[in-house]
Amino acid sequence: HYDFGMRAVNTVIQAAGILKRTQAGMAEDLIMLRAIRDSNMPKFLRDDIVLFRSIISDLFPGVKEPKAEYPDLEAAIQEVSASF
Repeated sequence: HYDFGMRAVNTVIQAAGILKRTQAGMAEDLIMLRAIRDSNMPKFLRDDIVLFRSIISDLFPGVKEPKAEYPDLEAAIQEVSASF
């Protein structure tokens, strides 16, 4: 019931391109892992995340999944929530 057509592939490619430009020192396998993860995880139901992580570990054996960090977003959230 998930869409893994060309639109989804294009989204992963675009995310990888953005990461490659913004994280120039990051290894390509980590760029792809993060692009796949970041563009797909929001679509999944909680039960499917375990399966997805298992598939990722099979595709990228021995590669530690990087922690996603969004300092600009986190700062903006804290700024807005401080006004409440």
